[in-house]
Amino acid sequence: VEKMVPLLALGLLVAGICPAVLGHPGGTLGQESVTLEDQGNGMHMDNHRLASSNTDFAFSLYKQLALKNPKKNVIFSPLSLSVALAFLSLGARGTTLTELLKGLKFNLTETSEVEIHQSFQHLLRTLSQPSNQLQLSTGNAMFIEEQLHLLEKFTEDAKGLYASEAFKTNFQDSAAAEKFINDYVENKTQGKIVDLVKELKAGTMMVLVNYIFFKAKWKTPFDPHDTFKSRFYLSKKKWVMVPMMSMEDLDMPYFRDEELSCAVAELMYTGNSSALLILPDTGRMEEVEAKLLPETLRRWTDSLQTRRVDSLYLPKFSISGDYNLKNTLPRLGIRKVFTRKADLSGITGAKNLLLSEVVHKAVLDVAEEGTEAAAATGIKMVPMSGRMDPLFILNFDRPFLLLIYKKDVKNILFMAKITEFKA
Repeated sequence: VEKMVPLLALGLLVAGICPAVLGHPGGTLGQESVTLEDQGNGMHMDNHRLASSNTDFAFSLYKQLALKNPKKNVIFSPLSLSVALAFLSLGARGTTLTELLKGLKFNLTETSEVEIHQSFQHLLRTLSQPSNQLQLSTGNAMFIEEQLHLLEKFTEDAKGLYASEAFKTNFQDSAAAEKFINDYVENKTQGKIVDLVKELKAGTMMVLVNYIFFKAKWKTPFDPHDTFKSRFYLSKKKWVMVPMMSMEDLDMPYFRDEELSCAVAELMYTGNSSALLILPDTGRMEEVEAKLLPETLRRWTDSLQTRRVDSLYLPKFSISGDYNLKNTLPRLGIRKVFTRKADLSGITGAKNLLLSEVVHKAVLDVAEEGTEAAAATGIKMVPMSGRMDPLFILNFDRPFLLLIYKKDVKNILFMAKITEFKA
């Protein structure tokens, strides 16, 4: 009987993190601009095509996560996952490679593999431009068993295209390896993502990690004195009391989508990013979810027009998500990499690796302001209304969607559905 060659396990760990949305009283800052010229003379797709593929992947994955738990909150970083899987595809060959790139929603007749990697390189460089208005850091790391020899080309591409660090790791001592990886992630996400790795499988030879850390201030902050307890309707007849932030008389980009029965509003952060808030009419969430497509997002962002909102109400919340995507990614066509037919020979030169896990953790806090502004004193004057026209009120008092969106690169950093608050 032919002996089965033991395959080495490769773990792909993804930490997505949006730690705190800070409000900060103070002056407005000018928009920063990042020039989008390639730093090498290589080829990369235009911004629009990469953003469209990444959005398509974000929405496809969102639908799978929401289907699994229709009544549960969802929070993940599509960008973190796209980068991690594209990074992994550097070492994939044959059908394994095709499945990964098609699963990431790239059209391989229009776009070459080289263009895809150079586009991610370009995106990561753009995102890592330092800014005093926004804390955004993203990065990749490889943890490699001491005895495992990687191909030079893989190591060079990992560093050159995905700026990946590499760490020799003793996976024979699984507890020490877990601590080593978890400490790295916790440090890079400023303490927000803890215990990303649990119970590393025997035979693990390599773990790839991607993390993203985002911290921003609202351009127009909420005043903590105006936060009050209010109802959030889980369904028509069921509600819980939540802390509701409020703001009066603000101008904000807004669009009423009659076709999908939802309202779309944009709340700006400093630093070229924003929160896109999608509020379906009561009972219409599933219809909106079904129509989540790159062209829908494009239609929404193109249709936004500034309008005066008399009162805005948005819950203050903190949610987290913890996913093992081993059974979810195959529904997007990424199958072979998890099986004994996996071809990851671009990593070591041998077909002896398979992907054992893809774990992802994300945390999202939305608040009026962070500790930076906790000592600020706000005195509020409410003008008496002498107007006769009806007030325009935007009230997020029922399930809604939230996209944290980097405007200059048109990529979704985080995607969330807020549908439940524990009473």
